[in-house]
Amino acid sequence: MSFKPQYLSGSDIRTKFLDFYASLEHSILPSASLVPEDPTVLLTIAGMLPFKPIFLGQRTPEFKRATTSQKCIRTNDIENVGVTKRHHTFFEMLGNFSFGDYFKEQAIAWGWEISTKVFGLPPEHLVVSVFEEDDEAFAIWRDQVGVTPTRIIRMGADDNFWNSGPTGPCGPCSEIYYDFHPERGDDNIDLEDDTRFIEFYNLVFMQYNRDAEDNLTPLANKNIDTGMGLERMAQILQQVPNNYETDLIFPIIKTAADIAGIDYSTADEKTKVSLKVIGDHVRAVVHMIADEIRASNTGRGYILRRLIRRVVRHGRLIGISGEFTTQVAETAIALSESAYPGVRKREDAIKAELQREESQFLKTLGNGEKLLDKIIADLKQQNGAVISGKNAFDLYDTHGFPLELTQEIAAENNLTVDEEGFLYEMEEQKKRGREAHETIDLTVQGSIDKLAESINVTDFVGYTEPVATAKIEAILIDGIATEEAEAGAEVQILLSKTPFYAESGGQIGDRGYITGDGIVVRVEDVKKESDFFVHIGRVERGTIRVADTVTAQIDRACRRRAQANHTATHLLQAALKKIVDDSISQAGSLVSFDRLRFDFNCPRALTPEEVQQVEEQVNNWISEAHPAKIEILSLAEAKAKGATAMFGEKYGEEVRVIDFTGVSMELCGGTHVSNTAEIGVFKIISETGISTGVRRIEAVSGAAILDYLNVRDKVVKDLSDRFKVKPEEVPDRVTALQNEIKAAQKELGTLKGQLAFSKSDSLLANVETIGDFKLLVARIDDVDAASLQTAGERLQQKLGASAAVVLGSVPEEGKVTLVAAFGSDVNKKGTQAGKFIGGIAKICGGGGGGRPNLAQAGGRDASKLPEALEKAKTELKASLG
Repeated sequence: MSFKPQYLSGSDIRTKFLDFYASLEHSILPSASLVPEDPTVLLTIAGMLPFKPIFLGQRTPEFKRATTSQKCIRTNDIENVGVTKRHHTFFEMLGNFSFGDYFKEQAIAWGWEISTKVFGLPPEHLVVSVFEEDDEAFAIWRDQVGVTPTRIIRMGADDNFWNSGPTGPCGPCSEIYYDFHPERGDDNIDLEDDTRFIEFYNLVFMQYNRDAEDNLTPLANKNIDTGMGLERMAQILQQVPNNYETDLIFPIIKTAADIAGIDYSTADEKTKVSLKVIGDHVRAVVHMIADEIRASNTGRGYILRRLIRRVVRHGRLIGISGEFTTQVAETAIALSESAYPGVRKREDAIKAELQREESQFLKTLGNGEKLLDKIIADLKQQNGAVISGKNAFDLYDTHGFPLELTQEIAAENNLTVDEEGFLYEMEEQKKRGREAHETIDLTVQGSIDKLAESINVTDFVGYTEPVATAKIEAILIDGIATEEAEAGAEVQILLSKTPFYAESGGQIGDRGYITGDGIVVRVEDVKKESDFFVHIGRVERGTIRVADTVTAQIDRACRRRAQANHTATHLLQAALKKIVDDSISQAGSLVSFDRLRFDFNCPRALTPEEVQQVEEQVNNWISEAHPAKIEILSLAEAKAKGATAMFGEKYGEEVRVIDFTGVSMELCGGTHVSNTAEIGVFKIISETGISTGVRRIEAVSGAAILDYLNVRDKVVKDLSDRFKVKPEEVPDRVTALQNEIKAAQKELGTLKGQLAFSKSDSLLANVETIGDFKLLVARIDDVDAASLQTAGERLQQKLGASAAVVLGSVPEEGKVTLVAAFGSDVNKKGTQAGKFIGGIAKICGGGGGGRPNLAQAGGRDASKLPEALEKAKTELKASLG
C-alpha cells in the first residue's frame, strides 16, 4: 500500500459506521435473527432482508431512515470459502437504508464521506462503478463528489443492476472499490482483478418495479439499500492480505492452529485453506445455534449440520483426530459477545450442539474409512489402479470424506483417484441441489422442484366448474414439504384437481376454501409453478394431511368480479384501437377483484375527450350484450382469424381464443363473462404516463363500481358537512379556500421579509473591520431561507463592495439555513460565497453552494450552528486580513 491507514478493530469499524449514520438521523436498529420472518428464505442472507415488507409496501415503516450491522449467512459459494480472499458463509453487513426519504445524491455523498473522512481512505485509492445506463449517478460522482471520470466505471446489468427476484422492486447499483495499486494508473481498469481491487460498499438505488412482463415502472417511493462488508473494510484498514487474517476471524484460526500444533505463518497453502474454513464456519455455526437453529437433515438445520461437518473434516485434514469444535467455539463466542451479547447467553447450548454433532460425525467418518477399505480391497482384487470418481464422491457426500483424505489413503496403497470424475459428480450434485433460498425473492413464490417427480400435475377445471373434489398431493410450510398441517398454519397446498384460477396473464388468483372431514383451509391466493397450482392459505380448522380427499370451492363473488374486469380489459384495448390509434398494443395489465389496470404503447397522453369517448365506447359494447365465443384453436388458425396476443405470454401449438364477435378477439387463458352485459358498467379512474411511450389506464367495472362510488360519496358528504354547503357547491368552496390560502401565504411572506429586514438592520452595529474589509457574521432566528437570503444580500449592499456577510438561522426545529453574501472586493481576494458556505455547512451535517457573490446552504444539526458561525468568522478573518 502507498499509504498507512489508521488501524481500526472490527468493533471500532462497526461502531463508527453506525454512529456516522445515527448523526444523519438514522435509527440504529439491532441485527435481526439469522432465522428470517420471510418464509421464502431459509436464512437471513442480506442486510435488507428484515426490511422486505417495507420495500414491498406491505408495512409502514416506523422511521424514514435506519442503519444496522446485520449478521448474514450465505452458502451458495461454500466451495470458495478459504480459497479466495473474501468469500464467507457468515459475514456482517453494515447498511444504511432510506424508506422513501433521501435518494441517490445523499446516499452517494454520505458513502464517499464515510469512506474518506470517517475511515480515512484517500480518494486516489478509490474507484466507483455505476450501472452503464445510470447517467444520473455518474454525474453525481463526477460533478458533486469530484471523482475523476476515468475512475468511474460503467458496468452492465449483471454487475450493477439489483433485482429482488423475477418481479418486484429493483434498481441500479453503484459500488465503491478500494484500489491497492493506484500507481498502475487509470488505463484499462479491470474491477474483476481482485489482486488490485476490492469492492467494499454497494449502494442500491431501488427506484423501479419490475412486473411479470419484465416492464420497469418508477416506484412511488424510491428507497436506498446499502451494504458495506465489515470483513472487507477490516482487511483494508488492518493491512492484512485477506479477510481471514483480520481480528474478526484470525483469533479463531489461531485457536485451531494451536490445537493442531501448527504455526499458521509457516503452514503450506492447503493447511491455511483448512484453517480458514474452520475459522469461517465456526463463526457461522456459533451464531446459527445462538439463534436457536438445531442440526437436522432438512432446511436450515441441514445447512448447520453441513457446516459443522466441514469443520470436523478440515480439522482431520490438519491433523486433529479428536473432538475440538467446542474449544474453537469458545474463541468465537468471546469475539462476538460485545456486539451480540445473546451469543454468550447461549454458550451452553452452542457447545452442547457442537459436541453432539461432532461426536456423531466422527462415527460417520469411521464408517467411511471402513467403506474405503472395502473399495481398495475390491480394486486390488481386480488389479485396478484408480478409485472411480463416483466412489470418491460417494465417500465425500455420504460419509464426509474430503477428496484429499481419500487421495492420501489411496496413495498409501499405491492407487490414485479419478479427480476429474470426482469433480464431474460434484458439479452434477450442485446442479441438482441449487436452492431458491440463496437469493432474495421479494415475490411470494413457493418452491416445489423437489416434489415435481413424485406428484401429478394439477388438473384445472375452473373454466366450467366452481367446485371440485380432489386429493391433496403435497403440503408445504415455509417452503418445506410436510405430511400434515394443523389449524393456524400458513400453508401451500397442491391438489390433484382444482377449480381455482392461478395468477397468470395479469389476472390474480382465485380465493375460496378447501374443506373436508373436520377441516377448513381459507385459500387467499393461487400461483402456478410449471404445471402445478399452488394454493396459498391458512388452515382454519382441523388437521390436513397428504392424500386427504377434499372439496375445493372458489369464492364465486370474487370470480365474478375478476371476470368482469378481465373482459372489460379486452373491451378497453379494442376501444383504444378504435378511437385513439389502431397501432396501440398492450404493454402489461393487472386484473384484480376491485379494479383493472391496462398499460399500452402510445407516444402521447390521451386528451380528456378521448378518455371520455373510450369509456363511452366500452359501456356501449356492454349494453349491446355481446356473447362470448370461446374456442381452442391452433396458434396459426387463431392468428389467421386476427386474434390479438396478450403481451408477454408464451403460447403452445394450441391456444384459447376469447371472441366477442365484432368487438374483440384475443388469445387468453383468463376467466371471462359469458356476455358483456354481465359487466354492468365501466368507469375509467385515471390515465397517466408511466415511462417514455407507455401510458396506463386504471379503471373499475361491475360490482367494484359500487365500492368506488361509495368511497367517493362518503368523501363528498364529509366535505359538504365540513363546509356546510350542498355537494354541488364543494368545488367553488375549495377554490375560495385555495385563494384565501394563497393570499395568506403571500401576506405571511411579506411579513417574514419585513421581520428579516428589521432584525438585519439591528445587526449593523456588530460589523467588524478587518483591514480594508467589513465583516458581519450573525444569527437571525425564526427567518425562512428566502428571507434570510434577501437580508444577507441587502446587508452586503449596504456595507459595500468590501463587505463579507454570513447569516445563520434555524427556521424550523432541527433545520439550519446559512447564507453568504460577498462584495466584489472580497471575491477578488479569492473568497467565493458558494465554495465558502458549502464548507461551513458541513459542520451542521449539510452542504450547499451558489454564485461567488451570493450562496445558500442547509444543515441537519441545529446544535452546531454556533460552531459553524464561529468557524466562518475565523476563516474570513484569516482570508481577508
